[in-house]
Amino acid sequence: MKLLTVFTPSYNRAYCLHQLYESMQRQTSKNFEWLIIDDGSTDNTEVLVNDWINEDLVPIRYFKQQNQGMHGAHNTAYEHMETELNVCIDSDDYLTDNAVELIESFWEEHRNDKYCGFIALDCYKNGQIIGTELPKHLKSSTLYDLYYKHGVAGDKKLVYRTSLMRENPYPLFEGEKYVGLNWKYLLLDKSNELLILHEILCVVEYMPDGSTRNMLTQYRKNPKGFAFYRVELMKLPFSSLAFRYRQAIHYISSSLISKNKNWLKEVPNKGLSILAIPLGLLLYFYISFKTRGIISQKGKINEYPMA
Repeated sequence: MKLLTVFTPSYNRAYCLHQLYESMQRQTSKNFEWLIIDDGSTDNTEVLVNDWINEDLVPIRYFKQQNQGMHGAHNTAYEHMETELNVCIDSDDYLTDNAVELIESFWEEHRNDKYCGFIALDCYKNGQIIGTELPKHLKSSTLYDLYYKHGVAGDKKLVYRTSLMRENPYPLFEGEKYVGLNWKYLLLDKSNELLILHEILCVVEYMPDGSTRNMLTQYRKNPKGFAFYRVELMKLPFSSLAFRYRQAIHYISSSLISKNKNWLKEVPNKGLSILAIPLGLLLYFYISFKTRGIISQKGKINEYPMA
């Protein structure tokens, strides 16, 4: 059995998926398989991937489902994984040539059940690290502490133990396609730390149709998913008061968008949420103004405004 599953949620990305496929072929270690979750693509992704499967240059498993959004594709991926470790590589990104080898050797040296996996670096095509380096003085840390105590910034690559990632599937909300992926990662912070690998594993390109670029649109289209995410982050026992207050602001904004009249009953910290109402209102008006262009003439939000 292979050690690592590289999984890729993909929606209408046939035009750029070849970069990742080519990087798979260049890997210095073959101790992996590629799991592609086609989240309802309407382009030629299925034909393209089947051609690659027939080439038999990379071990590929392919599953197509009705569109559920990124978090729904992650749920499906975790259900079908058979390896000890997994890493998500987005459809517009690709692996460094020795990424699998680095993952394999690092885990062989440090494998321990007290760790949920490890965190490594992403870079741009020019080799520049995205955001900050990881703390040199730490062997391991929770994800929360890295970002909110040690000043880490920017996207990083997360390699997780598959058995842990199968727990707590992301919820699906009817008519919506987004729940913050960090929810599952931060849940693991309650019981496990991440090892720190000071190596680049992934080359990242932020495409115009990517979720990072379209976050305000996602915010407007998926208020129930965003509200769930913010409530769950407010429950984290290790988070700071300032962190929970920020979540309360976003929760109020999302509750206003979804017209949830029961928002105060559903929030874990009612006093903090009441204090967050003024800024939550301001954020609601800002989001409404900035995303007014995604509303069609019939008053409905376009499902894929950038596709």
